[in-house]
Amino acid sequence: MTTPPPTGGAPGTPAGAPVPPRPHQPPTVAAAQPTPQVVHGEGLFSWLPLRPTIRIRLTLLYGGMFLMAGVVLLMLMYFFVRQAFYDASLPPLRLGDGVQIRTEDGTVITAANFEQWLRHFQSVQAEAALTTLLRKSLTVLVCLAVIAFILGYALAGRVLRPLNRITRTAREVAGSDLHRRIDMDGPDDELKELADTFDEMLERLDRAFDSQRRFVANASHELRTPLAINRTLLEVQLSDPEASADLQQLGKTLLATNERSEQLVEGLLLLARSDNELTDRRPVELSEVAVRALEQIRPEAAGREVELRSVLEPVQVSGNGVLLERIALNLLQNATRYNMPGGWVEITTSPAPGGAGELVVSNTGPVVPGYELEHIFEPFRRVKGADRTRSDKGVGLGLSIVRSVVRAHGGAIEATPRTGGGLTIRVRIPGA
Repeated sequence: MTTPPPTGGAPGTPAGAPVPPRPHQPPTVAAAQPTPQVVHGEGLFSWLPLRPTIRIRLTLLYGGMFLMAGVVLLMLMYFFVRQAFYDASLPPLRLGDGVQIRTEDGTVITAANFEQWLRHFQSVQAEAALTTLLRKSLTVLVCLAVIAFILGYALAGRVLRPLNRITRTAREVAGSDLHRRIDMDGPDDELKELADTFDEMLERLDRAFDSQRRFVANASHELRTPLAINRTLLEVQLSDPEASADLQQLGKTLLATNERSEQLVEGLLLLARSDNELTDRRPVELSEVAVRALEQIRPEAAGREVELRSVLEPVQVSGNGVLLERIALNLLQNATRYNMPGGWVEITTSPAPGGAGELVVSNTGPVVPGYELEHIFEPFRRVKGADRTRSDKGVGLGLSIVRSVVRAHGGAIEATPRTGGGLTIRVRIPGA
């Protein structure tokens, strides 16, 4: 049975009381994926409108060095050729008396101005030759620079091929394939040294994870055995026809608790075996998970005089039902224990954008400063001012377990302080 929140104000606000204004942008703690941004170059390559990969940098370096060398060579060649033209001189020539030369433009050259005209003609022809040389040299230099950039890009790709191989192997290892190795051959250079170091690191990680898996297997056996013994003893006791009704009821309650503990151990061991990422996913009705968690927390909430509310819409998510139930139960326990007599706890389930499911737990309680939100999901951390000597509030692992299970499901968790005290914790789990 679901109870809608009271109308006319924020949940938990008495009728007729003024509603305090909500902050426009409350601080949040989120585990959502960051928004992708366009990456520009930095430093020397800040003008690049794209990601400055090493291959692009090497290409620019090769092509730029060639272009600079070509420009210097062209300047030196122009200087030396120009100097050679000006140092060159014709043999002394003279025109006889009365001899005249008429050029194509009608200029008449006599013996008096022949030497001046000859020097001017030599200077004009030298400047024209130098201009032609400079123009053709610049054209050839530009063409060679383009070829140099293309060859530099190809050569940079060949030089960086081992590094690309290391990157591909690292990505495959990130996909939980710790048995992959680079095994790079070739010359004993810096890249081979890097690949060998990476292989050694993978070997140590592989051994560490194998050791962890063996520990989980052993712990699985050690945890299952006492629970199985307890279940057997309880079943034997329940089969006794002379047992009183109170004893029968107690035995059934303990048997249900023992069965739930077995399921929880199985779920946690499954989480540990899958290296914090679920491999066995099934469709789970999130509202049913919330109902089961509510039934478990109801006696504790009644003892603390905390009202439980629920608005549950059917929504299916993909994951492990026991671990999802642990998310809801831990959030409800945290909201109940860090509350006040006469307060309330509300749990809601609803569809979220993208086909995901959303579980939200809100509660009254002490005011949570915004700067404390980034620490509440850390193990053994409580809000400052909370009584650390009381054992009924747990040991500070509830929210850290919630965050770990949410991450294992590929979901996101977000905490927001409520106006007037308490928290609103929102969990999103991918849909089935």
